[in-house]
Parts: sequence; C-alpha cells; structure tokens
Amino acid sequence: MRSFGYAFEGLAYLVRTQRNFRIHLLVALAAVVAALVAGLSAIEWAVLILTIAFVVIAEGLNTGIELAVSLASPERRPEAKAAKDIAAGMVLLAALASIGVGLALFTPRVIALFRP
Repeated sequence: MRSFGYAFEGLAYLVRTQRNFRIHLLVALAAVVAALVAGLSAIEWAVLILTIAFVVIAEGLNTGIELAVSLASPERRPEAKAAKDIAAGMVLLAALASIGVGLALFTPRVIALFRP
C-alpha cells in the first residue's frame, strides 16, 4: 500500500510543479470530451487512452530523468545536457504521434459534419 502512496506523491509532484504535465492533462481532457461527443468505437477509445497514457508517461519520465541528471551532475556537462535533451525529444515525439492519432480519429468525423 505504501508503494501506491509513493506513486500518488509522484503524480501530485508532477501536477504541482510541471507546467507541461498540466498542459498534457488539459489536452487529454479535451480529447476525452471530443471522443465522448464523437462517439468513438471501443477500439478507438483504446487507441486514444493508450495514446494519452504514452504522452503523459513520457512527460513523467522526462521529469524524472531531468531531476536525476541534475542530482547526479549539478555541474554543466555535455553528457548531462544530452540526457536531458534526449528525454525532452522523446516527449516531443510522443506529442507529435498523439497529434497523428488525433487526426486519424477525429478528421473523418469533422469532415462528415460538412458533407451534405
């Protein structure tokens, strides 16, 4: 049970301190509302939920890596910078992939709204 407490503390830390994490959560909420309105199928819901989880997990791992690297290497080192940049790059790739998923899920429905 203590492990769950630590996990929730970690999530609370992310929400409290990480602006980008909060942005990802707001975008995720908007996607869920859009999915409810659009009437996604079960498979589409699964894809959406996994995509949201992928982005949020990437952001959390990025924060963890940045904190660990800063702790391990408080002085400026090229390797520390590279580790942080790579982690941030993975979040960017996850966010770009999520845009692709969003387009695939919602574009056909939006187009259908304008068809006679």
